[in-house]
Amino acid sequence: MTQSATPTGGVTLRAGDAQLTVEPEQGCRLSSLRIGGTELLRQGERYGSFVMAPWCGRTDQGRFRSGGELYQLPVDSGPHAIHGTVRRVPWRTVRHDERSAVFCHELTDPWPWEGRVTQTVELAEDGGGLTLSLGVETADASFPAQAGWHPWFLRNLSGEGESAQGRDVRIDFEPGWQEERGADHLPTGKRIAPQPGPWDDCFGMPDGVDVTLTWPEQLELRIKSRAEWVVIYDEQPEAVCVEPQSGPPNGLNSHPRLVTLIDPLEVSTNWTWRTLGS
Repeated sequence: MTQSATPTGGVTLRAGDAQLTVEPEQGCRLSSLRIGGTELLRQGERYGSFVMAPWCGRTDQGRFRSGGELYQLPVDSGPHAIHGTVRRVPWRTVRHDERSAVFCHELTDPWPWEGRVTQTVELAEDGGGLTLSLGVETADASFPAQAGWHPWFLRNLSGEGESAQGRDVRIDFEPGWQEERGADHLPTGKRIAPQPGPWDDCFGMPDGVDVTLTWPEQLELRIKSRAEWVVIYDEQPEAVCVEPQSGPPNGLNSHPRLVTLIDPLEVSTNWTWRTLGS
């Protein structure tokens, strides 16, 4: 088995002109994705691309019901619980080679049930794409869950900020609807026609997530998934987020998906890219 590790203990994968670094000790976060030497992800311990599991986005006041029981999660985003329990904890590296790797984390307190989250990361052989897969399993009792990714893509790949005219990213997608967002940042349960940005919003894509990011004259990145929900966030000047996920924010309450011993939750996303001529 070929092994490639960064000095900080991260795992580096390579294919073609693509180089990807995964930090299992930092929530199995993708800390860097370089295409032809150009960094696509915002840097920093909060950024890169992190896993959301066993729920995505905000859970209302950290509370949800399952089997008639009320459960309380730690509140860490205003009055809500946000983005799951696995993004800041160490994961175990199961295996890796030059262009693929598998990582896992055992679910335990503060999640009410025991289980496991597994992430598989694989660069395409030609270096023109990346596939990410997540599995959420229970060790015993059934429980509701969600899973997804929260990547932070640089708004501008030149590193020159607003001075790099014409190079800020463009986001293109055709959602079926937008989840109306309440003052508490949670979906109200009402579906509305898609609104213009800026966004911190969840959209339904019933035929699967399909979003294209274009940095003019530099790079085009297409994000696809069979998952039917995506959150778009572009309210910060440094980066934009395109988050494929298995359900909407507060989905443990509004769209619970039961994980059982014979039916784990599985979701994947495929990113493909191509360089653009000047």
